[in-house]
Amino acid sequence: MVEPRIAVAVVTMGNRPAEVDALLMSVAKQDLAPERIVIVGNGCPLPDFAERLGLPGEVTLIETQENLGCPGGRNVALRRLAEFGDVDVVVELDDDGLLVDADVLRGVRTLYARDPRLGIVGFRIADETGKTQRRHVPRIGAKDPLRGGPVTGFLGGGHALSLAMLAEVGDWPAEFFFAHEETDLAWRAVDAGWTVLYAPELLLQHPRTSPARHAVYYRVNARNRVWLTRRSLPLPLIPVHLGVWVLLTLVRVRSWGALRAWFGGFAEGWRESGGERRPMRWRTVWRLTRLGRPPVI
Repeated sequence: MVEPRIAVAVVTMGNRPAEVDALLMSVAKQDLAPERIVIVGNGCPLPDFAERLGLPGEVTLIETQENLGCPGGRNVALRRLAEFGDVDVVVELDDDGLLVDADVLRGVRTLYARDPRLGIVGFRIADETGKTQRRHVPRIGAKDPLRGGPVTGFLGGGHALSLAMLAEVGDWPAEFFFAHEETDLAWRAVDAGWTVLYAPELLLQHPRTSPARHAVYYRVNARNRVWLTRRSLPLPLIPVHLGVWVLLTLVRVRSWGALRAWFGGFAEGWRESGGERRPMRWRTVWRLTRLGRPPVI
């Protein structure tokens, strides 16, 4: 059993200094030290975390000229790790998350060592009280956040990615900025024969939030959903998927302003390109369906 080499990547906009310090200290307390830590300042300067916090392994700080969004910032870290060429798996963590347990990185290494076709591992996300929001359980109708296994998606706040998988399927869709980038990557991974695993024993503590806290949430959410389907679904499934989500949005969203923003983003998704179209195979549609989430929901 070959044990993969682990790296940690964190992207920050510099607006959560206390939380980033706490997260990095929780990484430093892991009983398996990462080979590398890459921290990306997404349009912001970075302090010398390595010297100030005594971080283990090789620490690389990267500052971008502008905010590239969640997927764009993560791609910066991934490309630098690919250049180094001395790690096999990267653990990506939200800058306001916290590794409560000291054996998370060791658990990641064990999972990847067991399965050479393991592409993505999603962590369990829980707030300070230990509660996992329903939207953070990667199954339709899932009530038990402690039930793990193969799934069709994962949470961006805490997860691990195989660099071999990324070399095959490509990086994050930087055009998305935020929203649905995890689904895009997961679908590409499944289509290429990689496994997406939900591992609830790997815990990331994260403040309880709503995605609608972002002012542009409704517009970007709708735009990216159109891009997601245009990039990834067979042509007959595109109107089905989008039709389902138009109906769900009309039922769920009560604000006229939010609905206007959503439909504005929906139109934008058709006007503008969201990247290269690479439709999944029909056997991937069937595999996603057997895993509990057909790609029209």
